[in-house]
Amino acid sequence: MIILELFKKNRICTHDRVKPDCEFSYCPDCGELVENKWFITRCACCGVKLKATIRNGEVIPENHYCKNCGGDEFVVERIPKINFIDIDYAVLVKEVVKPSAFSKIQTWVDLKTANYTQELLMQYL
Repeated sequence: MIILELFKKNRICTHDRVKPDCEFSYCPDCGELVENKWFITRCACCGVKLKATIRNGEVIPENHYCKNCGGDEFVVERIPKINFIDIDYAVLVKEVVKPSAFSKIQTWVDLKTANYTQELLMQYL
């Protein structure tokens, strides 16, 4: 059993089966809540849309310069919904949504109203 565990690959879910048309969705493979985020890159000088790509986890333009003005600076813009005009220029980032806070409830018992010693009561969520 130990030998088989050595040869297992550490698989990280890429959420390929999450539909790109909805904003939030649960992945059918791993069960995590996934947020679809669409990004577009624009030239910082003239504002022309550039084809975007993801390299090393960053959204950057496919070419290193603008074909319109020759500038090499760009701006990454998040768009709330994708439309058919921007589909050639946009890139989709699937991000796992983590819970913002873990709620924990604690209750104390008052000695005047109860007949037992004061202690922390456990509540299971």
